[in-house]
Amino acid sequence: MGNGVFDAYLPQSSGYAIILGGGSGFAVFMLVLSWLQAKFTETSPFENEEFSSASRSVKPGLVCSGIVSAWTWSATLMVSSLVVYQFGVSGGWWYGVCGTVSIIFFSVIASAVKQNANGARTFLEIVKARFGTPAHIMFLFYAIFTSLMVSAILLLGGSASISALTGMDIRAATMLLPVGVIAFVIVGGLRSTFVSDYAHTTIVFIIIWLFVYTVYGSSDKIGSPAALHKLLIKAAEIDPVPGNWEGSYLTFHSKSAFIYAAISCVLGTATVFLDQSYWQRAIASNPNGTTKAYIMGGLSWFSVPFSFGTTMGLSARALQADPSFPTYPQPLSSAQQGAGLVAPAAAVALLGRSGAIAMLIITYMAVTSACSAQLISVSSIFTYDVYRTYWRPKATAKELLRVAHLGVAAWGIWISVWCVILNAGNVDMNFIYYFCGTIIGAPVIPVMLVVLWPKLSNVAVLASSGGTLLALIAWLVTCRYFYGALTVDLLVANYSSLAGSLTSMGSGAIIAVVVSLIKPDDYDFTGTRSIKLIKKTEGEAEDEESAPGTQVVTVDATEDEKKAPDSSASSIAQSQADAADKTLVPADAKRAFWLSTILILIIAVVIPIPLGASTYVFSPRFFTGWIVVSMIWSFAAGFCCIVLPVYESRAALKQIIFGVLRMGRR
Repeated sequence: MGNGVFDAYLPQSSGYAIILGGGSGFAVFMLVLSWLQAKFTETSPFENEEFSSASRSVKPGLVCSGIVSAWTWSATLMVSSLVVYQFGVSGGWWYGVCGTVSIIFFSVIASAVKQNANGARTFLEIVKARFGTPAHIMFLFYAIFTSLMVSAILLLGGSASISALTGMDIRAATMLLPVGVIAFVIVGGLRSTFVSDYAHTTIVFIIIWLFVYTVYGSSDKIGSPAALHKLLIKAAEIDPVPGNWEGSYLTFHSKSAFIYAAISCVLGTATVFLDQSYWQRAIASNPNGTTKAYIMGGLSWFSVPFSFGTTMGLSARALQADPSFPTYPQPLSSAQQGAGLVAPAAAVALLGRSGAIAMLIITYMAVTSACSAQLISVSSIFTYDVYRTYWRPKATAKELLRVAHLGVAAWGIWISVWCVILNAGNVDMNFIYYFCGTIIGAPVIPVMLVVLWPKLSNVAVLASSGGTLLALIAWLVTCRYFYGALTVDLLVANYSSLAGSLTSMGSGAIIAVVVSLIKPDDYDFTGTRSIKLIKKTEGEAEDEESAPGTQVVTVDATEDEKKAPDSSASSIAQSQADAADKTLVPADAKRAFWLSTILILIIAVVIPIPLGASTYVFSPRFFTGWIVVSMIWSFAAGFCCIVLPVYESRAALKQIIFGVLRMGRR
């Protein structure tokens, strides 16, 4: 213990227990829940539309919980703590801003999807309907690559943390983490990910509150915001922050934090708008609650890095000179920081073995909840945008469901192997995190404009991919110019990552807009609105696909079926689609845009910019107020993610409970 070595606090068996036991437990839970859902409610996970889009009937509270869960990666916990550890109090806010801005603005996209392409299952189907095969293939590459990078960030950070806490072989952790997730996603489909998201998010918030209470209330090492303030002043005297005003951890005036914010903004935007899991949640949501769900989800997610990252990052820095710190008397090495061990180190220093257990649980929850979203989203891409589009256009709904199951298993196995390869090459979570923006930033603005801007042209979309090449050149040249060499560490240094990320997103946007203005399109979204649902009910014959290349994906229900009481997922989904045409008007997207803009300006400009422009160092009283705000925000988010979904689902829960009771009396 100590001397710079992060020794395991828990036995290896605890690592295997949480991964295998937790995965098996969730799989059994989802198997039972899926059976209850099919037996006592109007939807069945064995229907194609229910598996891929949850019958487009999920209410705002559960969508909000799902957004928080899908966006709470292991990196959310680890990197938010890391940037606070490195840059001070501003790190948690900037990490939260860069993710929240993307999610909040996605409410505009979600409204536009409901208005202009409510029958789609993936955003790639929308691209195909509007621009045809070349653009579809281009975005298909970016979508798969985005999921590959996101999955790598999840597994690399999670496996490193679990290995450090338990001594479990990191390769075993990487290979086993997706196993349980594969099982419950195959059993329950997209709705199962929402339910598991709810369970995961609930546990994550409870553990966050445990650490918050410990640091600011019960810990004999800290115990209050004022005590933490004193420890941080001492820490700055021993190890000041380069680029921060007076080297303080208690100021927003931080050059490195501003550079990080710019890099992270590109990454956060790219990994939301090119990640099918966010589009899938928009598609699955009830049309009348889509905007509300994404705004609530964005603001609720903000509390995770703001509260958890600030608490754990500052605690790790404050306790670094304490004998309880895992690497005492040495600070965490660059490799340990890159592996995401700041939060685990703080947890161990605060609560010892109990902290290690809590950190093990919250890491597992973060990895598996976000991983479930990736599995179902990539499975949908394989099913509808590869198999059905280019292999079997007339595939039946039953066949598509089998392919979706196979896609879940195949992707889960592949990302395990992929991350073992990355580990063998000493590529950690930090490298992937900073590298992402350079590669996937270029198509971000174009993919937004696909559902928002009628003048966006096919040529402009295809040309925008050139931004990736320009970004790679800028990335390599900047690294060589500023640092004099090309190494793994230097390629993700501040200026290298900043040049690559900004060039990628900026050039992609400029190319798409300028080319479209030179030769504009005049699209009326008729093609995307003609994407229909795949009709399938248990006991019915499958509807077959129309000729390849058509934009109408399936046929509607017959007149008799519309008149008859139909409890199938298909009829529910179709009614939601029909309802969207009647209830969702262009004003919804406009309201979403203006509300999103106001919220984004408040959290991204009004609050942090004046603080960052000044040389103000937080006083004990101001710092206490800052911590209290983070705590209140966390509790409000917990209400949205934990209490609201139960209230909204009370009718379905009552239906299931009464059904089980009736069955028990027989």
